Amino acid sequence: MPRISFFFGIVIYMYYDDHNPPHFHVSYEGAEAMFDFDGNIIKGFIAARAQGLIKEWCSLHKKELEENWQRAKEDKSLNWIEPLR
Repeated sequence: MPRISFFFGIVIYMYYDDHNPPHFHVSYEGAEAMFDFDGNIIKGFIAARAQGLIKEWCSLHKKELEENWQRAKEDKSLNWIEPLR
């Protein structure tokens, strides 16, 4: 499970050959969730403050998330995505 970004204690992962719809995984303070590329929770729970930061990060990096999803489907190495600052 490659880590593709990290900011404010929020760890973002993307699995190789994962199921649709396109998504990424988040770990924060012991909680885990799955998000779509618009920053909406698909499954799990993350604190509201972290959800807002993730949504903001997604709005800045949606294209890069989509590119990494395609790379993961092709079994290519994933690119690091700049953290939220």
